[in-house]
Amino acid sequence: KEMKFLEQSGCLKGSLSAEEQLSLISGCLNIQAAVEGAMHIQECVPENLELKKKIFAQLDQIIDDKVVLSSSTSCLLPSKLFAGLAHVKQCIVAHPVNPPYYVPLVELVPHPETAPSTVDRTYALMQKIGQSPVRVMKEIDGFALNRLQYAIISEAWRLVEEGIVSPSDLDLVMSDGLGMRYAFIGPLETMHLNAEGMLSYCNRYSEGMQRVLKTFGPIPDFSGTTVEKVNQAMCVKVPNDPEHLAARRQWRDECLLRLAKLKRQMQSQ
Repeated sequence: KEMKFLEQSGCLKGSLSAEEQLSLISGCLNIQAAVEGAMHIQECVPENLELKKKIFAQLDQIIDDKVVLSSSTSCLLPSKLFAGLAHVKQCIVAHPVNPPYYVPLVELVPHPETAPSTVDRTYALMQKIGQSPVRVMKEIDGFALNRLQYAIISEAWRLVEEGIVSPSDLDLVMSDGLGMRYAFIGPLETMHLNAEGMLSYCNRYSEGMQRVLKTFGPIPDFSGTTVEKVNQAMCVKVPNDPEHLAARRQWRDECLLRLAKLKRQMQSQ
C-alpha cells in the first residue's frame, strides 16, 4: 500500500515500478537460502547484542570473501557486534534513521578492522538507493545522530523538569524554531551563516555559549513526576492507543514526504 502511494505521489525511489520492486521481495525461513547470491546483507533484527551476534556468527560461516555484512543497530558498537568473526573486514554498521524511507541519513560505522573498501562499497550502495550516507570515522557509543539527539533530549527534559517551559512549548521550540533551520542546514553551517562566517560567530558568541553551557545540569534519570508530566502532555496531543499513534505516524510520514520533495527541489536549483 505504501509503495503504491509513493509511486502515485512521484516519490518512489529507484528505477523500477512499485509492482516490480514488490515482486523482488520474498520471505525465507532458512538463513543460507535467504542470503544466497547476496552482495550486501543488512541485518535488522531487534536491538539485542546476543541475538545480533548469533546472526552474524551464522552468516560468517556461510558467506564468501566478497559480500558485505551490515548491521542496522542504532548504538551497539561494531567491536562488540563483530568480535571474532573471520570476515570482520567485510563488516560494518549502516544505521538508518526512522522512518528510513523518508529520512535518508545512514551512519556508516566501521569495526577497527573493517577494510576501507567495505566502507566505500557501502557508501556507494547507499547513495545509489537514494539514502544519504555519512562516514563515522571511528566507533563511539551512540554514533553521531543519537549523541546529538540525546543531548537535545537531555536538555529538553531539564527545561521541563525545572518548570522553565511546558512539554508542548518545548516541542514547539524545536518544530517551529531550531527544526526549521536544521531541516536544510546543520548546526555548524547555522553558526557560519548567523555571523560573517565561523570565526566571526565564535568571536562574537563563544563567551555566551560557554556561560550557558556551564549552567547545564546533570543527566536526568527520565522517571518520577517529570515523566508523568511529559506523558500527560503528549497524550493530550496524541493519545497513546495504537489507533491514534498509527494515525499520527502516518501524518508524520506525509510531512516528511513533502519535506523530502521540497529538499530535492531546492537542491536542484
